[in-house]
Amino acid sequence: MVSAATWIRYAVGKLQYSASIGWKNYKGGQITDRELGDTIWKNFFQGKLTCLHYNKGEEMAPTLGDQGVTLLVRKIPWVDPKKVFVGDVVLLKDPINSEDYLVRRLAAIEGYEMVSTDEKDEPFVLEKDQCWVLADNENVKPKQDAKDSRTFGPVSLKDIVGRAIYCLRTAVDHGPVNNSPFSMDLDSPVLEVELDVDEMAKSHKA
Repeated sequence: MVSAATWIRYAVGKLQYSASIGWKNYKGGQITDRELGDTIWKNFFQGKLTCLHYNKGEEMAPTLGDQGVTLLVRKIPWVDPKKVFVGDVVLLKDPINSEDYLVRRLAAIEGYEMVSTDEKDEPFVLEKDQCWVLADNENVKPKQDAKDSRTFGPVSLKDIVGRAIYCLRTAVDHGPVNNSPFSMDLDSPVLEVELDVDEMAKSHKA
């Protein structure tokens, strides 16, 4: 049973999420002043903080395995350095193909100095709203198979859709995703309230 303290933390997170969705739609010209309040409360009472995403490939092995997995993703509508942290496994738009999505680990954010192991590459600092994402699998070739920032460079924080918080490999092999300690604490009430392993298993494509 979910405790009262967990429900309160969940409700606060949901209100913040709903306000972010409303503000994003308002700033984008999709809703008017009058509709802003209605949008916030509609998302608060009817929306969910998570969505399911099917991910295949070996780039994130062993973290997610080398076969297809179903992920529970905490949606983050307005991404900034206070909402995602180094060490998080994030779902982001593919910088090469905007119709696809990638799951990669956040390795650095704005202000970090990036130094290559290749002496030919000059060090540089990530600019505002930039981040650096990497595949976990050390066995894939960085420039060819990893399909991460070593291939396409820095990406915008705005390209991040959310953070993977739970992974289902099979109906009997599943568990939380290893993110930064701060994120795992933030996401714990969301997991307690919205995690439905049976639903994930039904949606699993493997």
